[in-house]
Amino acid sequence: MTETGDRRPNLRASRMAFLDSPMLMKLVVFFSSTLFVITTVNSETQCRNFKSIISFGDSLADTGNLLGLSDPNALPHVAFPPYGETFFHKPTGRFSDGRLIIDFIAEFLGFPLVPPFYGSKNANFEKGVNFAVGGATAMERSVLEERGINFAYTNVSLGVQLTSFKESLPKLCGSPSECRDMIENALILMGEIGGNDYNYAFFVSKPVDEIKEMVPLVITTISSAIKELIGMGGRTFLVPGDFPLGCSVTYLTLYQTTNTEAYDPLTGCLTWLNEFSQYYNKLLQEELVKLRKLYPHVNIIYADYYNSVSRLFQEPTKYGFEARPLPACCGLGGSYNFTFGEKCGFEGVEACNDPSKYVNWDGVHLTESAYRWIAEGLLKGPYAFPPFDWSCLTSEIKNIGSSDTHSIL
Repeated sequence: MTETGDRRPNLRASRMAFLDSPMLMKLVVFFSSTLFVITTVNSETQCRNFKSIISFGDSLADTGNLLGLSDPNALPHVAFPPYGETFFHKPTGRFSDGRLIIDFIAEFLGFPLVPPFYGSKNANFEKGVNFAVGGATAMERSVLEERGINFAYTNVSLGVQLTSFKESLPKLCGSPSECRDMIENALILMGEIGGNDYNYAFFVSKPVDEIKEMVPLVITTISSAIKELIGMGGRTFLVPGDFPLGCSVTYLTLYQTTNTEAYDPLTGCLTWLNEFSQYYNKLLQEELVKLRKLYPHVNIIYADYYNSVSRLFQEPTKYGFEARPLPACCGLGGSYNFTFGEKCGFEGVEACNDPSKYVNWDGVHLTESAYRWIAEGLLKGPYAFPPFDWSCLTSEIKNIGSSDTHSIL
């Protein structure tokens, strides 16, 4: 009894000495550092040396698909000047005066510009393939028609694009293992897609509360496509949100009002429409958080188009644009150089002398200069979450475009 009693105070003293020891402090620092590293890795993307770009979406990413799908005797307005005048010096099917966000991403990675899939003959898809089609929706046309939305510009929904991709795999890669490797090492651009689902609803005068009911359906459609591509091997996705609709010339014209309270006093954009865009973007981001938890090995990056564009309207001169940035460069008439039925590309509708000074191009889409700023905000921050990690890329690739006197990448 006496021996046991003598040992207990000594054991207690040893424990107290260990708690105060430098060894414990080292262990605490080690485990804290380890936890910090794990948390940091989980909240950021892993650097990947992408081998190609795979793109789905609508006119914001269309590099010529709508043109390829069109009847040669009934070409869309983007087949005519002044589309493409700034960089390509001819129309290419892009809905802008020059390059798009996808083009700047490709240049940054050292890839050739991503060719359109539809209508392409003998195109080289080794470094990328693009299925985005101008006017495309996330949901199927039948789903929209069931809701009384009959404004079909094209029937190439996200589901149709995904089916085209799967059917094209034998041409893009030689074997199932090669296809999986291709998809795994690709940067997959999931949109922007879904904006037209809302556009068509607004254009047929659906009330905003009814359009809000469509948001979960659009997001589920996008999420399902991402899940399917993950199952095929996809490891890195860039998923854009919506632009600030209230700054679109089309909507500014459609919903023009004498009620000054309807407009943002800083930008002149329609507040209620921007609130709708923010509502959609918030729910989209919540869905992406769920996907990241389901697939922790996959990089799912949210592209914040909304704030990346908003800054151009908030401080236009800071980014080289005119002090009054809302009017379209290519258009005709009205307060915003836009008239319904008088599209850019139509006879008699001309472009401004210097598109680089304009944010809005044709009333719906943006100029090359605006897309350049958006691309930089995604690639170099802070408008991609989690941010891209480019540490494994060579300086030669990261500096791509430096020879272009207009480049800011």
